[in-house]
Amino acid sequence: MASSTVVNKGWVYSEYGKSGEVLKFEENVGVPDLKEDQVLIKVAAAALNPIDFKWMLGLFKSTDTSPPVVPGYDVAGVVEKVGSKVTKFKVGDEVYGDINEKPLEPQKIGTLAEYTAAEEKVLGLKPKNLSFVEAASLPLALETAYGGLELAQFSPGKSILVLGGAGGVGTLVIQLAKHVFGASKVAATASTGKLELLRSLGADLSIDYTKENFEELSEKFDVVYDTVGQSERASKAVKEGGEVVTIARGSSLPPQVKFYIVVSSGSVLEKLKPDLESGKVKAVIDPKGPFPFSKTVEAFSYLETGRATGKVVVYPIP
Repeated sequence: MASSTVVNKGWVYSEYGKSGEVLKFEENVGVPDLKEDQVLIKVAAAALNPIDFKWMLGLFKSTDTSPPVVPGYDVAGVVEKVGSKVTKFKVGDEVYGDINEKPLEPQKIGTLAEYTAAEEKVLGLKPKNLSFVEAASLPLALETAYGGLELAQFSPGKSILVLGGAGGVGTLVIQLAKHVFGASKVAATASTGKLELLRSLGADLSIDYTKENFEELSEKFDVVYDTVGQSERASKAVKEGGEVVTIARGSSLPPQVKFYIVVSSGSVLEKLKPDLESGKVKAVIDPKGPFPFSKTVEAFSYLETGRATGKVVVYPIP
């Protein structure tokens, strides 16, 4: 995959299939060759995302770099080396980011290894008040949450309904809408045991999806942010002239629904740094984690249940 005298332990899949069957630990996956606009990162923590296991299943074969592949998008770690044209970071800096600028063009050596490389434009300096675990949990989900709100033209005084409020993206949409964008009202759906979490993040109305149908509420919303793939129902909960944004594309989207796919950018992390440092926006880590590096397969198995709260993080690495 790459050549180097440095040993780089990592998790690799060499064929498509379920993570529990195809993801294997290797003592040396090779260190990525550093391009002039990249930094080499000594990985401290990595977060898992559903797109990771979807790659492993072979759902994006048409755009895939062929296996073997080290999965992983989200990283927090320390700069080990910088390319010749890097200006923002120096060796020793603590950084975080989603290393894949375009989600459907992942790197061959992702973040589930001791070392990974990333272009400087997708990284930000880690806020000092965040642990590596907290920082690793944020990039892809935070940038997705923020970008979807921007696509919906969300602004102060508007109301929003978040579908899947306890998930990795949903927990951040609630916080951003309430504490950064200035929502007049935030409603969100989750299962019974997670309603209190929604309220603690800033939701004014917590809806138990096991007992209520959100589209039957008399109240309608300026924006509905769908993180779970219920855009048909979501379009019945939005005000006339309002916006529905989804990040979970089904077989067909209702015409008024906007599909958002993130482009990784360190500028979003920098823009939101004051909100992270002030505690306005907090990382939400699933209480079962973090999972040690040796339990990466178990971490994927848990993520694949669809029951995770916030983010599933692997730490420490190695």
